[in-house]
Parts: sequence; C-alpha cells; structure tokens
Amino acid sequence: MAKGGARARSGPVPTSTERSHKAKADAQGWTTLPADGRDGPTPAFPLDMVSPREWAVWERLWESPQAVMWEQLHQDFEVASYVRLLVRAEGPRSSAIVWGQVKQFAESLGLSVSGMQRNRWTIAKIDADDDETNNPSAVSPVASLTARLRAVNGD
Repeated sequence: MAKGGARARSGPVPTSTERSHKAKADAQGWTTLPADGRDGPTPAFPLDMVSPREWAVWERLWESPQAVMWEQLHQDFEVASYVRLLVRAEGPRSSAIVWGQVKQFAESLGLSVSGMQRNRWTIAKIDADDDETNNPSAVSPVASLTARLRAVNGD
C-alpha cells in the first residue's frame, strides 16, 4: 500500500483572493469562464442511440460556462457518459451507487462548487451596469424596498 505523498483530492480546496475576469488563467492558475456560457453549435453526441432526454440534457450542458473548458479539453465523451448516467439515475429503479457515480462525474466536470474549485475554475461576474442595460425592467433593491415599505405604510 502506498504511503505519504500528494493525492489528487487531499488537502484543502484551493482558494484565490484575486480572480481575473478574463477567460484565461490568472497568476494563481484560476481560469475564469464566461458567465453567459459557451457559444456555438451543440457538438454531436458521441455515444450510440441518444434518447430525447439525453439530447435535452446534452444541449443544456453545452450552453454552460464549463462547456468552454470541455470543448478546449476535448471532453465530449466524458460529458456524454455523464449525461447517459444522469438520465439512468433519474429512472425509477435507480440506486444510490448510480447517484454516487453521477456526483463523481459532476465534480470532475466542474458542475459542482467543489468541482469548480478543484479544477480552479471560476465564473465571471456580470457587471451591475451591464445587467441593468440588458434588462430594462431591473429595479434596484433599494428602490424596490422603499416601494414595498410605502405600500405597507399606506403612503
């Protein structure tokens, strides 16, 4: 049995106090992914006989920020395997073992918070100015709170 030495999942989760907002690695090795997700067409499903449910999950996942890295790392097969296993886990006779495998896949693909941290990925923040520009119906929390308080007080 092996003793000592670093292991892939040993030690504390890496942290970063200063994360870049660019879609590339920063000085600490963190990669910032675009908040609006991956652009481009959905890749072909690499496994045989894709079900409609598998295709729906596949399409949704390839629009995510993490898909930018999957594309760069050529992880089509890994994502397809995750999709197939997830759809199987959704079935009525699914076991805890299958759900455990789904969780492991999700973490390795960066679909969980701990997976994002282990992969040293972060998602860019959307600037408040951009959000208000893109969403004309956005109301500031302060204005909304003031309006609600007026309604309660009868003003």
